[in-house]
Amino acid sequence: MPSIELLTEINAPAKRCFDLARSIDLHLISTKHTGERAIAGTTTGLIGLDETVTWRAKHFFIWQTLTSKIVEFKSPHFFADEMVKGAFKNFRHEHYFFYMDDKTVMKDVFMFESPFWILGNLFNLITLKAYMTSLLKQRNLVIKQVAESDKWPS
Repeated sequence: MPSIELLTEINAPAKRCFDLARSIDLHLISTKHTGERAIAGTTTGLIGLDETVTWRAKHFFIWQTLTSKIVEFKSPHFFADEMVKGAFKNFRHEHYFFYMDDKTVMKDVFMFESPFWILGNLFNLITLKAYMTSLLKQRNLVIKQVAESDKWPS
């Protein structure tokens, strides 16, 4: 199963980074270029344990709908979401927050599997892993910029 691991250093407390990473509203800002909208479940504010959100966005010129659920939650150090329904065969996104040297290190581990066996594996290799890495980096940059500013209420 392909996976992506990213580390982002943020000059802000871990709790602030943790809350921004689970903010539906900030997620929408970070994915504005995809036309993403939260259409069901928790559609605004902070998502928590056992809550779901259904997203609608355009990826690869196709409108997609995906529902994910927060399946683990240990504030302010860790949460994980998993796909309940959507285009992937499955995915799990783990979010870790460590406070080191007056900075928060935000670690993303995104594991995913595409449907369609061999064709899905080729798509992962050729396109999807790079595309998802770019999306996650963009999202993390927005979290970092907002966390290090006074643009968002604490």
